[in-house]
Amino acid sequence: MKNLKKNNCHVLLVSYPMLGHINPCLQFAKRLVNLGVQVTYCTSLSGFNRISNLPTVKGLSFAPFSDGYDGGFKGSFDEYHLFYNSVKTYGSEFVINMVSEHTTKKNLAFTRIIYTTLMAWVGSVAKIINVPSTLFWIQPVTILDIYYYYFTDYADSFKNCPQHQSLELPGLPLALNPRDFPSFVFTNVKYNDWATQSIKEHIQLLNSEENPRVLVNTFDALEFDALRALKDSVTMVGVGPCIPSTFLEGKDRFGTSFGSDLQSISKNYIDWLDEKPNESVIYIAFGSYAEISNQLMEEIAQGLLKSGRPFLWVIRKGIKGENPKEKLRCKEELEKQGKIVTWCSQVEFLHHPSVGCFLTHCGWNSTLESLTSGVPIVACPLWNDQLCNAKLIQDVWKIGVRVSVNDEGIVEKDDLERCIDVVMKGEECRKNAQKWKDLAKEVMKENGSSNLNMQAYVNEILLGHS
Repeated sequence: MKNLKKNNCHVLLVSYPMLGHINPCLQFAKRLVNLGVQVTYCTSLSGFNRISNLPTVKGLSFAPFSDGYDGGFKGSFDEYHLFYNSVKTYGSEFVINMVSEHTTKKNLAFTRIIYTTLMAWVGSVAKIINVPSTLFWIQPVTILDIYYYYFTDYADSFKNCPQHQSLELPGLPLALNPRDFPSFVFTNVKYNDWATQSIKEHIQLLNSEENPRVLVNTFDALEFDALRALKDSVTMVGVGPCIPSTFLEGKDRFGTSFGSDLQSISKNYIDWLDEKPNESVIYIAFGSYAEISNQLMEEIAQGLLKSGRPFLWVIRKGIKGENPKEKLRCKEELEKQGKIVTWCSQVEFLHHPSVGCFLTHCGWNSTLESLTSGVPIVACPLWNDQLCNAKLIQDVWKIGVRVSVNDEGIVEKDDLERCIDVVMKGEECRKNAQKWKDLAKEVMKENGSSNLNMQAYVNEILLGHS
């Protein structure tokens, strides 16, 4: 992306303090800076303090705020609403004060606030203080379409859809059954309340605006129909994939270091990986926050042993510092076949020629990183958007296979082995993954759709040029 002349446009970019929000925001911020926009990136200290590699870029500054926990929240998932409400309470005051302080400073006043998924309260604050705002949606646009339908005219259709029947929604390229619905449409699940309410507020904010426009971490070729499904109500603009451009363009003046890892990285896997044949290694990772059950871990372990293939499995330490791999009954046997690490540089790892497939929870960043690396997927979704992402991976983009669950909702080792075998031996998934990798590169080139969309947003919305 070519650099434009610096101007007095100053954006406050506010995200949720999780890696899945922070990393795409840093890439998005870099692209704004390359277009001459000043960016102040704001998230809470719970996320900011865990960034191990903070980028230093002229035109990009950081303004972290206390969320009351600052990394100390150790509650279980069903207590997560406490953390969210604290981020919202402390963050609202911080954003108001930030904007007020900068209003009096020449050339530093914020001309727009951009905020991410789950941060609808930022859009509400922006309205109160009379600063224009834009939602940067960091999940597939298909997910936003589904939520929009759910919180407008289709709530009863979702609620009354039988478990083994499908629901068709206007403009979407697939029919969904309840196992594909993103978690936050299940309003009867108590621990989802905080997130469901935030999504509802996103929709209400969009419907309160005149000609609302949403920036989405996707690209035209990937979700062409879904980007246009709500064209009469909301303009959706694909500006992704927001991953380090060095992996898309082969060059980047900020290099591979422009990003963040919220964990310390295990580096002892590189030499091991270099020794493996091309497309032979299974990579297993379930994101930066997901807690998987001991039962699922055991089934994965047994499935890997049955496959007989080399693997690298990222098993993070628990929130209380415990090491889940020690509970595996077959740990010693596993470590003879592959490697278990606590963290790795995922984008870099996926681009290694030895990687043959990715067993993933299907978080959107992981999905995009695999797709843009040309690596096929074994989809093992847990919750939230991951459920629908797995459907897209298997049935729309055809870059992977989704594992099945038994009547008790458990993934079994035999099916894991089957899916690994299908993806590693099959040609279709690998061929399609390579196709999407090539298309992702194209959209980020000078005349690519995402690059042009980004330039148009800066010129028309941020700078007010027609």
